[in-house]
Amino acid sequence: MAHEPAHPAPARHVPVLLSAVLEYLAPQPGQTLADVTVGAGGHAQAIAQRLGASGTLLALDQDPTMLALAQQRVYPCRVVWCRAKFDALPAVLAEQGISALDGVLADLGISSDQLDDPQRGFSFLHEGPLDMRLDPTANIPTAADLLARLSERELADILWRYGEERYSRRIARRIVQTRQRQPIRSTTQLAQLVRSCVPRSGRIDPATRTFQALRIAVNDELGTLQHFLQALPQCLRVGGRAVIISFHSLEDRLVKQAFRQGDRWLVLTKKPVRPDAAEIRANPRARSARLRAAQLLARAS
Repeated sequence: MAHEPAHPAPARHVPVLLSAVLEYLAPQPGQTLADVTVGAGGHAQAIAQRLGASGTLLALDQDPTMLALAQQRVYPCRVVWCRAKFDALPAVLAEQGISALDGVLADLGISSDQLDDPQRGFSFLHEGPLDMRLDPTANIPTAADLLARLSERELADILWRYGEERYSRRIARRIVQTRQRQPIRSTTQLAQLVRSCVPRSGRIDPATRTFQALRIAVNDELGTLQHFLQALPQCLRVGGRAVIISFHSLEDRLVKQAFRQGDRWLVLTKKPVRPDAAEIRANPRARSARLRAAQLLARAS
């Protein structure tokens, strides 16, 4: 695994909805499960404890820094570490000679360790370059590249489609006007630009939706999720469980629709499971989390 720091900093990420994950995923000793967005390993460690020495956990993440953090804490079961996007799960299973899994967890949120690293560019709270790539080594356009290249209409479409930003046209127009004078390269520069043309409403920063939209666009997050959901039935054994945690309505809608397809899934969560007040107080970033779970009734043909 390339580009791993020799001594990664201690993980700051707190696993979201951990008790619900364990309840609905129901890991048992000796099973083979996958955490396809392992992050800093919070969920994976709890799952590994349930699997025990006879179990196997596939741990996927596209971010080499997150894999390095997780490797420090996930035990005692056998862990297969894979640097890969979560929609590459079928290829990983084929590579490992695994025909089907007993369960799959996907936490679609951004880790606190990623958010709090100014060099990653995910947060408007820290001065840093407008990168936003979940895999910082990927040869794809950064957020700064999109702001420099896309037309006003294309930018407005991204902000509306992926951020549900009602002021998308106004922000796109300001971006184009600003970049004619100077490039938009930093997180605080973009955040200030958005705040200058969007009225503040409530406690949510006006830049929130713009940053979400750009991150989704940079990483093709919805396309990756759709690909993953289509492949998921061929990755699980009949009776296997899928638990997916989303953090905004666009993701949650895709998961809900996938689990309601025909007679393939038994939905275990009639409504999405949300964090309670105590968890939100302890971890404010959990407030928008929504967990859905389903059990496979029939494999893909």
